[in-house]
Amino acid sequence: MDKALQTMIDNMPEKTGKSLNEWKAILKEKAFTKHSEGVKYLKTEHNVTHGFANTIVTLSKEENTTPDDLVSIQYKGKEVLFPIYEKLIEFVKTLGDDVTITPKKGSVSIIRKRQFVLIKPATKTRIDLGFKLKDKPTTDRLENSGPFGTMCTHRVKLSTISEIDEELKNWILEAYSKSV
Repeated sequence: MDKALQTMIDNMPEKTGKSLNEWKAILKEKAFTKHSEGVKYLKTEHNVTHGFANTIVTLSKEENTTPDDLVSIQYKGKEVLFPIYEKLIEFVKTLGDDVTITPKKGSVSIIRKRQFVLIKPATKTRIDLGFKLKDKPTTDRLENSGPFGTMCTHRVKLSTISEIDEELKNWILEAYSKSV
């Protein structure tokens, strides 16, 4: 933790009337979906300055967010895509014990020794599946990486469970086998 942040936390009881842990308990009861809602609440209901409110909300989110929470947040408003995500995860888990599934804020990384697949709900109707398939030519379906940039070499757009077919599974398996 950097020195400025630690100083802010140390000064919190004097400047805001409560410790960081006390503020976290208050925010936990409220369960805001957006960062800005938590900040606004602390500013308007508790007269906390913007800097402290922003820090309190940020630190309480970091501690209380589980991997399942991260996935739930990604699919909020995109629930129609969740069965596609679940089917992808079900297949990925069959690849081997050396696969790690790592949810992040906006995507889920599938890692062996390094990331080989990335699952990202791109729109309300589409998941973008990124692959690391170096030197593999693109096709109409297996596109270039697009918005993934250098994180992936290719991308497949998925809108239905039926698109998780043998061809797609073979690409996932190929990416897995190249990630050693």
